[in-house]
Amino acid sequence: MKILGLSFGTKNGTNDSLCIEALMGAKETGADIEFIRMSTLNILHCTGCCTCSRMLTSGKGNMCILNDDFDWLLDKMLDADGIIISDPIFEEGASGLFHTLMDRFGPRLDRGNNIINDKIAEQIGGQKTDDRIFQDKVISYMGVGGSDWGTRVQCEHAMHALVDMWQIIDNKWFPWSKSIIMDDEHLAEVHQVGVNIANAAADISEATYQGEAGVCPHCHNKLFYLTPGTNEAVCAQCGIVGELKIENGVTNFVFADDQLDKAHDTLPGKFIHGNDIKDRIEGEFVKTMKTPEFKARKKAYSHFIKASKPEKSTATMTV
Repeated sequence: MKILGLSFGTKNGTNDSLCIEALMGAKETGADIEFIRMSTLNILHCTGCCTCSRMLTSGKGNMCILNDDFDWLLDKMLDADGIIISDPIFEEGASGLFHTLMDRFGPRLDRGNNIINDKIAEQIGGQKTDDRIFQDKVISYMGVGGSDWGTRVQCEHAMHALVDMWQIIDNKWFPWSKSIIMDDEHLAEVHQVGVNIANAAADISEATYQGEAGVCPHCHNKLFYLTPGTNEAVCAQCGIVGELKIENGVTNFVFADDQLDKAHDTLPGKFIHGNDIKDRIEGEFVKTMKTPEFKARKKAYSHFIKASKPEKSTATMTV
């Protein structure tokens, strides 16, 4: 059993410390552990080229056009039984580096898209995807905040696990955490994150969420989109549509049973989304791209103005 820790913070900073503290808990429970500092890796931004979704929805296999450290990292993550992520909170949410990782995961690592790929690949003799993508896995997230601004971070972290359908064990947010390693009570909580994920990884088929219950009974999310002028609420994490109701001082999210088949973290919901992408992007849009009218409009935009860029990049990073 192997637990992988990923720290998205600065070298030897609070995120490193908390990630290692959680790994200590996992090791005490009998796990083999590995630690990766994300800032040392070259993970390029997703360009939105749609190559990954185009390949998967045509049975041609799982791939990305970018050549960087992502596939090395992905190999480590797919080989692990459980993953702990420690991430600094930026502007109330996940860090930019975490968003880069999340963008590179989806839609390439979406379980539904990869199942669609394999079904088509069987029919056309195409390229099947890596079997490890379909293996169940457990993951825990820790949002590490320098203040008490962090109301989006748990939802944004959970969006990462939604893509590959990994089971979240803990999804925590630690505000005012600059001196947290001197706070024995919170440090014990971090240590328990490691214990919990190691125990969950030992029997993934029985693994369950160990954190605080949220408002959405399906995914434990607390963040919702409220449709103006109506009583409708949409869970910002799993996409279920329902209503928020307060009963006996408790906020409940009420929805119809058929919404579970449309949720973004269920296979039926993923198949709906994946087939929509296949039909609308690979079908309608590809045909539109080939029309003279489309080409003329794109040409007009590209000829109207040229993008500015520095003569020589001055970006540097010291780790």
